[in-house]
Amino acid sequence: MSARAFTDFTTRATFEIKKCDLFLLNEGPATQVVLTRDEGLQYYHTMQVIRRMELKADQLYKQKMIRGFCHLYDGQEACAVGLEASINLSDHLITAYRAHGYTYTRGGTVKEIMAELTGRRGGIAKGKGGSMHMYCKTFYGGNGIIGAQGQIFETYNMAALWKLPVIFVCENNRYAMGTSIERAAASTDYYKRGEFIPGLRVDGMDVLCVREATRFAADHCRSGKGPILLELQTYRYHGHSMSDPGLSYRTREEIREVRSKSDPISMLKDHMLSHNMASVEELKGIDVEVRKEIEDAAQFATTDPEPPLEELCNHIFYNELPFEVRGTNPWTKLKSIS
Repeated sequence: MSARAFTDFTTRATFEIKKCDLFLLNEGPATQVVLTRDEGLQYYHTMQVIRRMELKADQLYKQKMIRGFCHLYDGQEACAVGLEASINLSDHLITAYRAHGYTYTRGGTVKEIMAELTGRRGGIAKGKGGSMHMYCKTFYGGNGIIGAQGQIFETYNMAALWKLPVIFVCENNRYAMGTSIERAAASTDYYKRGEFIPGLRVDGMDVLCVREATRFAADHCRSGKGPILLELQTYRYHGHSMSDPGLSYRTREEIREVRSKSDPISMLKDHMLSHNMASVEELKGIDVEVRKEIEDAAQFATTDPEPPLEELCNHIFYNELPFEVRGTNPWTKLKSIS
C-alpha cells in the first residue's frame, strides 16, 4: 500500500457512461453514474480474481490436470461483476457454460471452483460436475444447451404472457463457437429478439454500464412490468473451448486491439487512477494478493483427493429414492480400488 493516507483519495466520483440502445422502452439507464472508492476496489478485485483464475485454469488444462470440457471467461469479467452489483444473492441465477466467474460471484470460493475443475473431493459439486456443471445456493450453472432457438423463444413467450420477473441476458462475445455473428445472423440486434419483450443493448466491457443496465432491468422486473432482455456486447480472449485456439476465424490483431482499447479491468483501473480513487501501488497490492490466492487454490486443487467411487451416484436425487428404480442399485455396490 502506498504511504498516502486513505483520506487523500476521492471517496466517490461521477462518470459519464455509454448510452444503451433501447427497444420498446421510452427511457433507459442513467448515463451519469456514481462510483464509490470501495465499490471500485471491490469490482477490481473480483474481476482480477476471475481473470487470474481463468488463466490458471488454462495452464492446468494444458498440464492435463483439468480434463473434459472447459470454457474460459477472461475478457467478459465486467458482465458477471456488473450484473451481480445490481441484483441480490437471494435472486436465482441460471447460466450456460463459461460459468466459473459466476460461480465465484455467487459465493463459491476459488479453492472450491479450482478443485471442481480438477475433479477433486473439495470441489463445489464434490468433484463430479467439472467446468460445465457447477452449483451453489441460488446458482445453477454450466448448462450445455445455450440459447437453443426453439426453447428460447418459447421461454420469451411464456415469460411475457405471465409477466414473470425474469432478466434474460445475452452475453454477445461476437462469435458462435467459430462463426462471427455477422455470418451467423441476418439480424445481430439480439436485444430485439424478444419481439414483445423490452430490450437493452449494453457495453458489456464496462462494468459500470452493465451495473446500471442491470439495475434498470431489476427495477423493471420488481415493479411488476414483466421480463426484459439485456444484450451485453463483450469479447472472449480465449477460443470457444480449450480445443479451439481461437485464431482460425479471427486475427491476433483483433484480440490485441480489444485488449488495448476495451479491456474491462484496464478500463476500471484507468477510471480509478484518473479520478484519484486509488494509487498504482494499491492496485498492484491487490494484484499480488489475488495471484497468491489463485496459486494457493491451484495447489489445493492438485493435491486434494479425488471423490471415492462409491459416491459416484450420490446426490442425484434430492432425498433418498422413494422407490426402487431398476438398474440403479448395482451402482451403489461399486468400490474404489485406488
